[in-house]
Amino acid sequence: MKENSNPFVLITGGSSGIGLALAHAFAARNYNLLLVSNQANVLEECKSALESKYGIACNTFYIDMTVKESALCIFEFVQTHGLKIEVLVNNAGILVFSEVVETPLVKLESILQLHIQTPTALCKLFGEKMKANRMGHILNVSSISAVMPYPGISLYGPSKTYMRYFSRALRSEMKLYNVNVTCLIPGATETGLYDPNRVNLTLAKQLGVMQTADVVANNAVDALLKNKAECIPGWLNKLTVISLPWIPSFVIEMINRHSTILQKGNKALG
Repeated sequence: MKENSNPFVLITGGSSGIGLALAHAFAARNYNLLLVSNQANVLEECKSALESKYGIACNTFYIDMTVKESALCIFEFVQTHGLKIEVLVNNAGILVFSEVVETPLVKLESILQLHIQTPTALCKLFGEKMKANRMGHILNVSSISAVMPYPGISLYGPSKTYMRYFSRALRSEMKLYNVNVTCLIPGATETGLYDPNRVNLTLAKQLGVMQTADVVANNAVDALLKNKAECIPGWLNKLTVISLPWIPSFVIEMINRHSTILQKGNKALG
């Protein structure tokens, strides 16, 4: 394993989307990387590209983080290879558009494991080391959907709400030991999640409705290294976080009914 004296950043879901953008942002600041993901082939491509571009050490670990023991496996991998993790980034996530009652139980359990149990366990395991060393950073990735429950992503939004408030509580605890905890709350971000054939990405970015993953990542790293509690990239997202909780529930219910009718109509036409 390639190593140098620079500190390591562990990034879950680091092979694509915001996770990969965070990897570039940290590497540009001379951090070594440990990318954790369930995309084996992509991980190796990322490793080669990052090491070549930035001259840092990039190690990888392939694992399915929806498995209960995954956090412990990641921690044991780090211990076995003697990597000193200065920054932990809990970024891995999946977005499933489905009503709760129509979501297979296995998929439901996987989402909750990936969004809540695994990152919480990683915070405990690596946070314990950071506490002992009296230094370190933890970046937990939440979502603007954490501010208000959205129909159709009833598992995603509330699980990200947990991550936001968990981060606040953990920050208060870890501050006593000189360990910083920051929560990233991004809005719509240009990643593989959005189909360019259905969403006008260029227009969305011009209007400020959507940001690039690079912009989100650099904002997040800057906020983390400045020991900020939260990072909400973009003025529109900041406004949204303030205004969304004030929207009456009947408006959300109307939107949900309208969306359901359209979805059923599209299925009938298909």
